[in-house]
Amino acid sequence: MAQYLNAATLLELARAAEARASAPCPCMKTPLDGWQSQPLSLDETQFGEIGTLSTEDYIEPTFSEYLPGKTTYWSVDAPIAPRYFPYNRCAVWECKLCGRLYLHYTEGGGYFVDRRIRAVKAGLVEDVPLES
Repeated sequence: MAQYLNAATLLELARAAEARASAPCPCMKTPLDGWQSQPLSLDETQFGEIGTLSTEDYIEPTFSEYLPGKTTYWSVDAPIAPRYFPYNRCAVWECKLCGRLYLHYTEGGGYFVDRRIRAVKAGLVEDVPLES
């Protein structure tokens, strides 16, 4: 299993990635600021998995979402709260060309599978405890 990354570690990695990634890159061809179905044009070989936000517990992660204010799942300004869905099921990918970070997970429904991706923005990472 990939290395578990908590919110503090994700935030640290995101800040470092943003500091070094200033030039345009093919990974930015499609805006990925909010969740998107993974574009067919995205070359997965350009990325490496550097960790996971999934804990190693044997407990099923929550499907509760953390969406304060008027944010929705698809909002570009929705917080990235690693303990909440869908972040608690995400792999963290790094672009091998520019160092930008992306979250990746597979949404599974009754009749479909959708690979989704979202850019990590340090200003959106929040360490929010799960509500009981």
